[in-house]
Amino acid sequence: MIILKSKEEIVKIKEANQIIARLYTEILPQYIKPGISTLDLNDIIEKYVISQGAIPATIGVGGPNNPYPAGSCISINEMVVHGIPTEKIILNEGDIVSVDVVTNLNGYFGDAAKTFPVGKIDEESERIIKVVEEALKVGIATATLGTRIGDIGHAIQTYVESQGFSVVRDYSGHGVGKAMHEDPCVPNFGRKGRGIKLEEGMVIAIEPMINVGTHNVVLDRNDGWTVRTKDGKRSAHCEHSIAIVDGKTIVLSQID
Repeated sequence: MIILKSKEEIVKIKEANQIIARLYTEILPQYIKPGISTLDLNDIIEKYVISQGAIPATIGVGGPNNPYPAGSCISINEMVVHGIPTEKIILNEGDIVSVDVVTNLNGYFGDAAKTFPVGKIDEESERIIKVVEEALKVGIATATLGTRIGDIGHAIQTYVESQGFSVVRDYSGHGVGKAMHEDPCVPNFGRKGRGIKLEEGMVIAIEPMINVGTHNVVLDRNDGWTVRTKDGKRSAHCEHSIAIVDGKTIVLSQID
């Protein structure tokens, strides 16, 4: 069931998202350097989120059998999403690292992701980061009042494939706001004219995940969370939460 939000609720969802926006623009760039572990990065993220009065919402997701253990997902190179922070993974010059954070601020959720370079990166890595960011812009530009979910996915897929990369099919964007994951599912591929129409009060997270090689991915059987490209080639990921307000598309997780 799709939960439409009031303007007052969207303001609160934006406040949760602005914490992540500040984290990505003001905090993390000074720390994402060769030599830092993903666990240390996660500690920085968790402390900042808590300092802003919010809860790092990914902790414990998945239930009692295999709860996610950290306040962020940090995925390097061939990891697509849901990489678990650990002291064993150290960022090296030339890596790319996707950071995905969800905040819970007084019961309202923000969700955004960004892929960062670690030091000097090669041309292909520069290109995939640029293309995934542009794909997100394409998706947001398409996500207007009255357009359909399939239109968003088609626009993202068409752009990404025109640039020589592939779009992950197994994971997608989603509704967000009163919970971390809500209806509808927002795939990064699709056909025009398919799926539900965007309505006033809808809040969704658009998050392209794109690969250098095949779109196929595999789930790590050891930790049950980390998703990697099947061919071991690099992947990039970015995400914004957006809302339809007064007939306009508003990016909630972007610095004002």
